[in-house]
Amino acid sequence: MNIAGTDIGGTFTDLVACAGGRIVTSKTSTVPADPADGVVETLRLAGCEMPAMAEILHGSTIAIKTVLERKGARTALITTKGFRDIYAIGRGNRIEAFNLFFHRPKPLAERNLTFEVPERIDAGGNVLLALDESAVEKLLPALRESKVAAIAVCLLHAYANPGHERRLGSLLRKALPEVFVTLSHEILREYREYERTSTTVLNAYVGPRVKTYLGRLEDRLRTEQFPGKIQIMRSNGGIMSVGLAATQPVAMMESGPVAGMIAAGRLARDLSLERCIGFDMGGTTAKTSLIGGGVPAIEDGYVIGGAASGQPMQLPVVDIVEVGAGGGSIAWIDADRGLHVGPQSAGADPGPACYGKGNTQPVVTDANLLLGRINPERFLNGEMRLNARLSEHAIATIGTPLGLNAGEAALGIVRIADAAMSLAVRAVSVNKGVDPRDTVMIAFGGGGPLHACAIAREIFIPRVVIPKLPGTFSALGMLMASWRQDFVRTLIGRLGSLGAEAVNAVFGELSAAGEQQLQREGIARNEAEFGFFADLRYLGQEHAIPVPVTGPGMMTGDITRLRNLFHNEHARRYSQSAPDESMECVSLRLVVTSPRRDSIAENWLAEPWRPECPLEESWREVVFTDPLAPVKARVLWRPSLPAGMVIEGPAVIEEPNATTLLHPGDVAEIHTAGHIMIAVGQEKAA
Repeated sequence: MNIAGTDIGGTFTDLVACAGGRIVTSKTSTVPADPADGVVETLRLAGCEMPAMAEILHGSTIAIKTVLERKGARTALITTKGFRDIYAIGRGNRIEAFNLFFHRPKPLAERNLTFEVPERIDAGGNVLLALDESAVEKLLPALRESKVAAIAVCLLHAYANPGHERRLGSLLRKALPEVFVTLSHEILREYREYERTSTTVLNAYVGPRVKTYLGRLEDRLRTEQFPGKIQIMRSNGGIMSVGLAATQPVAMMESGPVAGMIAAGRLARDLSLERCIGFDMGGTTAKTSLIGGGVPAIEDGYVIGGAASGQPMQLPVVDIVEVGAGGGSIAWIDADRGLHVGPQSAGADPGPACYGKGNTQPVVTDANLLLGRINPERFLNGEMRLNARLSEHAIATIGTPLGLNAGEAALGIVRIADAAMSLAVRAVSVNKGVDPRDTVMIAFGGGGPLHACAIAREIFIPRVVIPKLPGTFSALGMLMASWRQDFVRTLIGRLGSLGAEAVNAVFGELSAAGEQQLQREGIARNEAEFGFFADLRYLGQEHAIPVPVTGPGMMTGDITRLRNLFHNEHARRYSQSAPDESMECVSLRLVVTSPRRDSIAENWLAEPWRPECPLEESWREVVFTDPLAPVKARVLWRPSLPAGMVIEGPAVIEEPNATTLLHPGDVAEIHTAGHIMIAVGQEKAA
């Protein structure tokens, strides 16, 4: 079957496809004005004939960028009378207690666009006050006059009984057919009013823009005679149809980055690596995630734009920490003459100064070029020649005011970027009680292999793996992703006291929802797997841990096994448990997956490596620690390296879409499958 994975980043659009029984790749600059152009161009460059393609899997940063840049739709919020300010008030905690400039999340739906309707349902789902439909009718003129493009509806306790929301949504969609309407129960059936409201507003806020983009992408592909299915990467590591993505765009917030972590998990499993850190450095950001047992960590909840002042999203998401440090991140000087890197990026247009598209601000790629770490003749396999003179001029704009020569300023830029990225790696390891010395870093992305060893040195990670096709690894991961849909229902009660009737009802409701979704997606029931999880916690705790359950009897009969599973998981996560404490359930989850029937990408990742050409090498001066004393480094072409070859640093290993940098003291070996296995020198970089 001919399939392709396309990943649109802030700087480049990547493609990995299986066409005609072989793996092909391509990379081109992202087209900000119409990202769909980049997708079509990558397919053309890879030689993929549209009529012969059966499936295209797609990941994009459009949803999360819409939120971060606050360029979403003008959004109204409708809630229960008396609860208008839930969204604005948020939580009372102050995460950054000593930050004088701390501010709470700024609502995406302004207060003057927040409306109330008389109705009331209690936490048990009982109707206390019927929905006042006449009040809804009176709201319609105000909504029209406000010229909103999206409406988020989040009524109190709609997770327990969505009847009022369904009716309100029906009235709105009939009266305002051109407006994107999101109902909270269609996105999330779980308690926590603030997070549920925020998630609903997020979906509405990005909805019109993402729906338009996906529609344009589908139209463009159909125009090119593509006859197959279009699937979109979800933030939970699964895929969904383009139609579902258009109605639930909040589920694709981390659409692109998670695919790389899925591929890193598969590679970790192939290499029998129990605990790894996936590290993905692209042109705009760097992402990292903890991988255990070949599976990236998934958290039920995520904050877009930073934990302190970002927008909460209460959906399952691959636990990724992201920082604004990529190849295109701009270096700048603050009022106190301090040098910074990012989070602003030069993006794809105009891109780094060395691209010659008019940018005069220095970025990380310009610094790497001046330090001799990038070959200007071989960038993007020689299709884009870099201009070192332009990089030098750009870096002088910050070097001269600071009294630094070009080499010193370039090294400073790279070190600051490395420090920022190492903090992200700490966040998924040290901050979670994991010793980096017990992990292996799997580095990919266009810039990941270039910076991986420096970051590993910084926090004492002993080994780094650079997989095959690191520059397009996220696109490769899409070819490994299963269809997935998550469902949740609030079910609160102390273990040992849960009623069998209530538990059976929730299990039945979740199963029915899963089967209905499979039917809508055209997936046969025997091709899907149903996995149930109970969210459990010790009595008095705030947050819960999902524990797998096989059926209702496990929660209402003898609960010894369930208790032991929770104690063990709690001890694994937090190094302690409390077996004598009472426990309670707060939610029941269902994860429905439909595994891919092909394993082309996984097989290719593990198949034996065969060099494409005779061994090719040269030498070049590269700056590591002293700009005035560059080191003569061995330069190798990765496609020519035989399996088993050992390479001692300093060395530069070049390939079509990435460059691996070995520092003095590093030792690399080419794995039988072609991956670069690096033993990092133990001396910390000066």
